[in-house]
Amino acid sequence: MGALVEEFPVILGAFWLTIRLTLASAVAALVLGTVLAAMRVSPFGVLRGVATAYVNTLRNTPLTLVIVFCGLGLGLVLDVSFSESLSTNYLWLSIIGLSAYTAAFVCEAIRSGINTVPVGQAEAARALGLTFTQNLRFIVLPQAFRAIIAPLGSLLIALTKNTTVAAAIGVAEASLTMKSLFERHQDSVVAIFFGFALAFLVLTLPTGLFFGWLSRRLKVVR
Repeated sequence: MGALVEEFPVILGAFWLTIRLTLASAVAALVLGTVLAAMRVSPFGVLRGVATAYVNTLRNTPLTLVIVFCGLGLGLVLDVSFSESLSTNYLWLSIIGLSAYTAAFVCEAIRSGINTVPVGQAEAARALGLTFTQNLRFIVLPQAFRAIIAPLGSLLIALTKNTTVAAAIGVAEASLTMKSLFERHQDSVVAIFFGFALAFLVLTLPTGLFFGWLSRRLKVVR
């Protein structure tokens, strides 16, 4: 317990980085996932093919490989740089990897929500002269998002836990910090482990409860 108190500022900083990594990746994944879902239900075969290939590829690729590719492939080989600071640059590269990976699952969640919208509503919108984009924006997506609030909450929880993979390219989030604390305080390994486990529980449990409440409040009654 003494190690946790002594290293509290370091632990707090690590979890703050985890929160930033989660929120930035979640926003980017939601935007990209929505675009991919729109492409998957598009009347244009090329767009459907591209989105399907993206989703199937990313869903069946280990997240560690995606993160390592972003860190080594983009960062070192292609020299993609967002900042002169190496740690900041790897943070952004991790956000790219997490967003790209999570967007594939967000896409499928949104597509399942789109499938819950009665076909007659989309046909009525087309009969009124709405374009495909207008149909999605005003008729389909608002109902689809209300239907998938709970699954999106589950994806956010999974993303929070998946941020630990960013340690593979040296991002000093919670799991990498825990590993360094293990090395510095070998006599307090159990306390450190349970302390970090409890901190992750504090992050994820309220998220699940909130999205569950929101899902019940905004559910679509048919």
